[in-house]
Amino acid sequence: MAPNPHRPVAAALWMLDSIAGFSAIAVSGREIGDALDTFEMMLYRSIIGLVVVTALALATRQRSALAPRHLGRHLLRNLLHFAGQNLWLYALALIPLAQLFALEFSSPVMVALAAPLFLKERLTPARALSALIGFLGVLVVARPGSLAGFSPGLVAALLSAVAFAATALVTKTLTRVTPVMAILFWLTAMQSGLGLITAGWDGDVTLPGPDTLPWVLILGLAGLLAHLGLTKALSLAPAVVVTPLDFLRLPLIAVVGMALYGESLDPVVLVGGAVIFAANWINIRSETRFRRVT
Repeated sequence: MAPNPHRPVAAALWMLDSIAGFSAIAVSGREIGDALDTFEMMLYRSIIGLVVVTALALATRQRSALAPRHLGRHLLRNLLHFAGQNLWLYALALIPLAQLFALEFSSPVMVALAAPLFLKERLTPARALSALIGFLGVLVVARPGSLAGFSPGLVAALLSAVAFAATALVTKTLTRVTPVMAILFWLTAMQSGLGLITAGWDGDVTLPGPDTLPWVLILGLAGLLAHLGLTKALSLAPAVVVTPLDFLRLPLIAVVGMALYGESLDPVVLVGGAVIFAANWINIRSETRFRRVT
């Protein structure tokens, strides 16, 4: 397969799709959180995505993308993402949207640290500095020394960030050997199976009612949009460049949380998010300069 092109502008446009999708996931997940547990949400979301992706693959004559290739790597990616998404949905009901998203944005910092080991990308001084600054930003957002300490919601959010960082690394390796349609198909197919197993282990799977069904449909379609945008972006630019662009979600979701759920704009969370953004910006600037030199 030909080397991936480096097209940061196109990657940024695809990330706008991803941002819209992930923001819609947060709202729909919050709306149906009282009716469905996280495993049931993932089950219905994945089934909807599977139907849409399969139809698109057949309509666009990409039947070959559905072939069982690189299944081990697909399974690893989807186990990581399934765990991260369930932790994220669990935290969604326990902490403010802005705090959840701010902690999630530590994922690019983790990607920068892990990329040299798994993607053979260089750990430059700029990336090391960004990792340190990003860690300080996480401490500001989490406030481990406060009276609340590390609540279950905060711990779940941090663990989901770790899982998402690992997912991004595996996704990047997949974009080098398989088309985006294949990644999306096996994402939805494997996570439909994982969702069915985890949601039905107790023999009781709640069906969405008339009030929750529209939100379930939004959850499924938004999840597909988010992953399409993210996967396409990762196919067009390095992981350490793509993932920081997702930071635009923080101010957007802070406004959404305030408007829809009466959540206050916590200055400490916004300051911590700004510190994490600064860390990611160091990555972007360093990567841009490195590309120009080489």
